[in-house]
Amino acid sequence: MADDLAQRLAAWRHHLHAHPELSRAEQETAAFICARLDEMGIPYAAGVGGHGVVATLTRGGSNRAVGLRADMDALPIPEATGKPYASRHPGVMHACGHDGHTASLLGAALLLRDDPDWRGQVHLVFQPAEEGFNGAHAMIADGLFRRFPMERIFGYHNWPGLEAGTVMVHSGPVMAGAANFEITFTGRAGHAAMPHLCRDPVQGVAQTILAANAIIARNLPPGEAGVISTCTLRAGEARNQVPERAAMGGTIRAFSAATMALLKQRLEETARGNAAALGLEAEIWLGGGLEPTVNAPAEAELAAAAARAAGLPLRRDLPPTMGAEDFGRFLAEIPGAYAWIGNGPSAGLHSPEYDYNDEILPVAARFLAAAARAALG
Repeated sequence: MADDLAQRLAAWRHHLHAHPELSRAEQETAAFICARLDEMGIPYAAGVGGHGVVATLTRGGSNRAVGLRADMDALPIPEATGKPYASRHPGVMHACGHDGHTASLLGAALLLRDDPDWRGQVHLVFQPAEEGFNGAHAMIADGLFRRFPMERIFGYHNWPGLEAGTVMVHSGPVMAGAANFEITFTGRAGHAAMPHLCRDPVQGVAQTILAANAIIARNLPPGEAGVISTCTLRAGEARNQVPERAAMGGTIRAFSAATMALLKQRLEETARGNAAALGLEAEIWLGGGLEPTVNAPAEAELAAAAARAAGLPLRRDLPPTMGAEDFGRFLAEIPGAYAWIGNGPSAGLHSPEYDYNDEILPVAARFLAAAARAALG
């Protein structure tokens, strides 16, 4: 059974990997999931929050319910793995392992379907649009927790560099919340040889980038983490003209809503202060927020107990990451826990050379199934 499960999950993942679809365009991925659920005889609802699929397993004798979640979208990254099952869609690949997450949740469905020793309901949540397009928000807005009531929810992410098959469960923050920013300075254009006749917006950008680096160091306690990273710059076309406008954009990361609010406030104050000092106007946009992914205490212990019950190596010692995940939106609604499962020595997430490790597919399926059993008690 173990060898058969591993082979089946690998074949499913390879199909998904070869046919990746971007956020909000996961039609064929959803159809593949539904076809496998049909083969298993597991009822489901499709089209939840876009292309989301929610399947439900029921065993009589208990009114308790738990959710298990996997994401299913790919990234706009050209693949460079050279694998025989590499992406057939130019410029699109599963560079974050969502193909493996989906296949392993289907594997957990198989394990739970064939296991008579649990009672209650397990909702299998196949989520679209995780990669920056708020798929979790869309599923909730479409009535996820009203239509499929559940007490808790669990999920995982494969983790390159962590020993293959090892389960890491955090107590508290796992991944950061994220917000985006765009700041546009408007001044007065003119000849670069006569800057005294201009109002230079490039100086506004330059001073704000430097000042943003100090916001973290001088506003957060030394033991508290936060990030403000400027990642895009736009200004001018001619090398001998001071442009009228210059813009900077990037991301803000923090492990708590309070810290996120503080960093947003200080960045806006800094930009407006620099604009005033330089005679510029500043237009500031702050948005695209993702909640931090923070494990609830009881659910973190249930996840750790599930890993032990499944006979899997367990760690509790790694620090959280400033990477973001919209699983935090689910955790803002109901308690739950999010684990990492080691992918072994592999290319990093979002790398053109990244590939999910087939060897951890049955491990992840066993962990998810064990988390459901532990939550149902």
